[in-house]
Amino acid sequence: MKILFICTHNRCRSILSEAITNQLAKGRIVARSAGSQPAGAVHPLSITYLLENNFSVAGLESQSWNEFSEFNPDLIVTVCARAASEACPVWFGDSTQMHWGLEDPSKIEGSEQEIAVGFQATIDEISLRVQALLALDFEALDVISLKRAMQQLGAI
Repeated sequence: MKILFICTHNRCRSILSEAITNQLAKGRIVARSAGSQPAGAVHPLSITYLLENNFSVAGLESQSWNEFSEFNPDLIVTVCARAASEACPVWFGDSTQMHWGLEDPSKIEGSEQEIAVGFQATIDEISLRVQALLALDFEALDVISLKRAMQQLGAI
């Protein structure tokens, strides 16, 4: 299965989702991330907290969804409200699309401790959803069943 995580700027939530999914899936899922208006750089705290949680950051970069016309994802997951309301490029037309609303820890204003708690909560939430996804027999699911299962995961 191939998943493309989309967030407008592709610098935090989608990056976290890509890294966590790839590591937890151990090749069963190939995850990438992109943005409609990429920032061009991964948020430094995304890297910091991924490393603190023993996730690989190799190959992570902020990039446009235009770079994925050949990727053909089975599933597109928007992780921010702005991206969920945007029209995806036409080449994603056959992909199952869903929204996982995630709070943006890079927007937290507060102490280092409060920011760390926010990043950890987001990492934990993504990890929980990915583990639930991996528990599915998605190879045996048809498109409608996959969409239903993914919507349930989004409600975790």
